[in-house]
Amino acid sequence: MMDRTMPRRGWRAPALVLVVGVLATAVATGQTPQSAPAPAASPAKAAKPARPAKKPAVPEFRMVLEPRAMELLKATSARLAAAKSMSFTATVGYEYPSKLGPPIVYTSRYDVTMQRPDKLRIVMPGDGPASEFYYDGKVIMAYAPAEDLVAIADAPPTIDAALKMAYTTAATYFPFTDLIVTDPYTALTDGAKLAFYIGPSGVVGGVKTDMVAWANDDVFMQIWIGADDKLPRRVRAMFRADPLQLRHELELSNWKIDPVVAPDAFASAKAQAGKRIAFASPAAPPKMALKALGAPTPSKPVPAKAQSKPQ
Repeated sequence: MMDRTMPRRGWRAPALVLVVGVLATAVATGQTPQSAPAPAASPAKAAKPARPAKKPAVPEFRMVLEPRAMELLKATSARLAAAKSMSFTATVGYEYPSKLGPPIVYTSRYDVTMQRPDKLRIVMPGDGPASEFYYDGKVIMAYAPAEDLVAIADAPPTIDAALKMAYTTAATYFPFTDLIVTDPYTALTDGAKLAFYIGPSGVVGGVKTDMVAWANDDVFMQIWIGADDKLPRRVRAMFRADPLQLRHELELSNWKIDPVVAPDAFASAKAQAGKRIAFASPAAPPKMALKALGAPTPSKPVPAKAQSKPQ
């Protein structure tokens, strides 16, 4: 990036050369430049050195919940909660530390379709193995197409309860969970300690958005909310307990509110016919679970060797 001080330094350099040239000429000819300073005052009459000026007091930072920021969070939550059905694409980028130190980024995409109160489909291509998740109000199916493995379990009768069961039973979580539950506002603002309006943006999601910062004791987030449609377009999060301060970003696109969804969209005959495995957690959930977006964060960071992706 160009240094904004460069033009100023470039302007001063000729003046400095001119002053040095005048002084050199005066010494060579035995003359004193007209701008020579007056003789110094005698020690007895010398003025006392001025006391250094006091630095202005730094205003104390206060954690506040700005009404404008909270109203924007309430507006986007109300838009999502009112939808009887919706679909969107969530693209998630999350960082892992490399052996050299700087983090590398892995990306996952989630193609989401839901219908309240008891239908959900999530198809997940990404940098790692693809997977599919189906919930039809009666059973949950988690399917790995490459291996043709499927885990099936009886499920409770609502999306909220099914997502909770999937997490507690099989460590299955999604970084946008707080956006599809019955009460997004309560989920998004749980434990809020700080919220403020940052300003407008016209470069995220191809629409005008309003930027809001939000924080609780665990996470600091920045959220871009559509100025007109009030739909969330981007979420950026950093976790307090993470000593590496790795960043997590969620892009939300292809929004459709209240679309007509085919009845058979929330099941898969191919998944149903896969090789059965237990609906259980294969390992502890990784650190990058976004608590503010639907999954609790472990109290301690998970060591690199315990993470599922290569370093």
